[in-house]
Amino acid sequence: MDIELSGRLRKLPPYLFADLRRVEAEARSRGVKVIRIAIGDPDNPTPDPVVEELCRAVRDPADPNRHRYGCDVPVEQFPQAIRNFCKRRYGVTLREDQVVATSGSKDAIAQFALAVLNPGDLAIAPSPGYPTYNIGHVFASAVTYQVPLLRSNGFLVDFDAIPLEVRRLAKVLWLNYPNNPTTAVADLDFFRRAVEFGRANNILICHDNAYGENTYDGYRAPSILQVDGADEVAVEFFSLSKAFNMTGWRVGFLAGNTSAVRGLRTVKDNSDNGTLRAIQFAAAKALDSYERIVPPINAIYQKRRDLVVDALNASGWNLQKPKATIYVWAPVPEKYHGSSAAFAADLLERTGVIVTPGLGYGQWGEGFFRISLTYPDAVLAEAMNRIVKTKD
Repeated sequence: MDIELSGRLRKLPPYLFADLRRVEAEARSRGVKVIRIAIGDPDNPTPDPVVEELCRAVRDPADPNRHRYGCDVPVEQFPQAIRNFCKRRYGVTLREDQVVATSGSKDAIAQFALAVLNPGDLAIAPSPGYPTYNIGHVFASAVTYQVPLLRSNGFLVDFDAIPLEVRRLAKVLWLNYPNNPTTAVADLDFFRRAVEFGRANNILICHDNAYGENTYDGYRAPSILQVDGADEVAVEFFSLSKAFNMTGWRVGFLAGNTSAVRGLRTVKDNSDNGTLRAIQFAAAKALDSYERIVPPINAIYQKRRDLVVDALNASGWNLQKPKATIYVWAPVPEKYHGSSAAFAADLLERTGVIVTPGLGYGQWGEGFFRISLTYPDAVLAEAMNRIVKTKD
């Protein structure tokens, strides 16, 4: 029997990374020697201290609750470690009711839309931007207004360019700095303007801070919560996935505006049963050990960033080395007339290399492609050797 699926699903575009996996499988079936450098999933393992804490907690005979629902018997150390981390890293003091643990950022972003948006509500999302912002809006039967991130503006949201009618109707505005996919960074003054914009227009500012700890060359990314009064009009999503090589663990947190945090907690109470206690213990260990764990991880990405950017620049690109994230964002060669899809398809056909076409992040991503640094040095070096052959 062919079941009629919900209208919401028909409104979703093909999910970018599922489509990339399909393309890869089809190429391999044709005998193509594929190199995929498209998806941001760390190749190196989670640091030993975090893994050891997981093993300790999951085996601990003194903890009779170690395998029970994470929501029923939560780990007190995890929210405390979250608050300690925010205080040490950003100088931000958070109350207990300003923090909720999440199953990573992706789940939380999609769930959050259900907490704050009603059918027909308007929400602002960046383009290019992480597809899950719009996906959450679709699940909530809300409407997305795409605000362009332009190279000429350093890929920062231009608040003044958002139409007055959009400002009047919008309930939330998504930001993401350091940015995926453009790698752009924002300073604290930008976040001050964001907070002012939210307060002036009664719009909740939702900052996705998934890459705030993947930074290089001495750069340290700020948090929007460092702005005075930000917790009145803003929330910030944190993820342990990229900073700690913990993508598969599915753990993170939301912090900021009390009512918005309470809303997400309510959605979670009614739709999931929390994170395994052992993972919560391990996540607390990761945050408590941030100063020792993260720098070696970033050193690996910085080396790979230099490898990729130097190779592209030697072949005619003119890229600045990104200060943050685990990506390189580059314009497609001129002969493809700005078509990221045509470039990606030709690159795969001619060289077997899979990159992410910028159009997959929204209409304003057209003309660019993204490379992920989450692959071994030798793989990236071989991919660069193949890519540069398509430049001319």
